Amino acid sequence: MRLSVLLALASKATLSPCPRYGMSRPGSIADKRKNPPWSRRRPVVVEPISDEDWHLFCGDMVEILEGKDAGKQGKVVQVIRQRNWVVLEGLNTHYRYIGRTKDHRGTLIPSEAPLLHHQVKLVDPVDRKPTEIQWRFTEAGERVRVSTRSGRIIPKPEFPRADGIVPETWTDGPKDTSVEDALEKTYVPRLKTLEEEVMEAMGIQETRRFKKIYWY
Repeated sequence: MRLSVLLALASKATLSPCPRYGMSRPGSIADKRKNPPWSRRRPVVVEPISDEDWHLFCGDMVEILEGKDAGKQGKVVQVIRQRNWVVLEGLNTHYRYIGRTKDHRGTLIPSEAPLLHHQVKLVDPVDRKPTEIQWRFTEAGERVRVSTRSGRIIPKPEFPRADGIVPETWTDGPKDTSVEDALEKTYVPRLKTLEEEVMEAMGIQETRRFKKIYWY
């Protein structure tokens, strides 16, 4: 078989992109290590849940219904919508070694394992028990979560940022750029080149002109 035929067949062969989502952020080094470009992993079947029906968010207080920690309540610290996973703070943990080498066994640390969305249930703030919820609208037209048992609204939690900054309470420091300075338009578009603008700013008079170059 000729080499050109082999190259043509190789160009037509495409690997199906089936990344397997995990605990690592998509695009991170850990995610790329688990999903190399040449790998063909079996896709995971996931129950589709629309954004309108999803009701678990970071900061929610939920109760575990299945597993070794069934009956315990904890706060949601991570949501992975691609796999319908939620991660609870300090619950459903398993231990793993990090930094293991040939001469060192590594350090044993606890790590939270994800739970499926149907393995947890939102906690009603009235009696601190798990409850079903429904999405309803208030008189002002706001879409809220309502407990089906008590009828109380369960608002979405305000999950803090990783850096601990609260935008509503932020005050500018002496080295921060003010909003007025950031929105001020200081750039004036011109048809001159950078060299011509520099010469004009420095008062350099140049009568010569560059020859036209057709590089395209």
